[in-house]
Amino acid sequence: MFLVMGITGKVGGATARHLLAQGKKVRALVRDRAKAASWMDQGVELVDGDWNDAAAIERALRGVDGAFVMLPSVWTPSPDFKEAKGVIANYVEALTRAAPPRVVALSSMGANRTSGLGMITALSLLEQGFRDLTFPIAFVRAGGFFENFLYGLHIAHGGTLPVYYNPTNRKSTMVATNDIGAEVATLLIGPAWSGQRVVELGSMVTADEVAAQLGEVMQRDVKAFAVPRAEWSAAFEQFGIPKGQTGPAEAMFEAVNAGWMDLGVKDTEHVAGTTSARDVFEAAQNAAKA
Repeated sequence: MFLVMGITGKVGGATARHLLAQGKKVRALVRDRAKAASWMDQGVELVDGDWNDAAAIERALRGVDGAFVMLPSVWTPSPDFKEAKGVIANYVEALTRAAPPRVVALSSMGANRTSGLGMITALSLLEQGFRDLTFPIAFVRAGGFFENFLYGLHIAHGGTLPVYYNPTNRKSTMVATNDIGAEVATLLIGPAWSGQRVVELGSMVTADEVAAQLGEVMQRDVKAFAVPRAEWSAAFEQFGIPKGQTGPAEAMFEAVNAGWMDLGVKDTEHVAGTTSARDVFEAAQNAAKA
């Protein structure tokens, strides 16, 4: 039995699919059973609760062979990241009491740093918060998700994909959520290890390459366009981030463009992705047509 946090999201869902495909039993902590009904139909055991409840997390951890944990995505964190700190404290309390045989935690490229990361600061805090746990832990430092470019299927008909990667021909670590789920499942059911390990996950890809692959799927020429820095705030507001609270998202992309999230941090392992941006775009397009 394996606990998967965030099962109704992309990474948690991908992890659960890979575990179920290999005949493993899966348990999930869910706040809304109706939202997770399809997982229950697939045999997933549901435990009521969420990551704000240490006791519920502990209940979900009891008797598992391994656990996948992650933080909820918060685009407008408090200045002191109290939202992430609260969840991390709950995890530490529950994990200390339940002490599962192994844990895989979703982190991010750049989480080895402690400042200048914007939203990624939450995952740096997660790694720091887990440092004193004594059972085997693997931190999966994933690259930027190809799924974050899916907006391109709706707005790139004019031949332009607006991006925050600048310059657009600079390589940055990117990965598909399917590959994250596959690697997490491999770590959960694969050979045992001791201590803590860090796995960098993804491949170095440019925004130009992503745009070209989007164009192949859309059957038109698509070019990446770097949104001018002065326009970032307004652009993020259009994506739903409240006015005056776009700073963490802006700082995250500044860190990406500064090269702070490139592959090759000392004492880390590396696993390349096998799912391309084209694969992600094609799957989304086919799903929309179904």
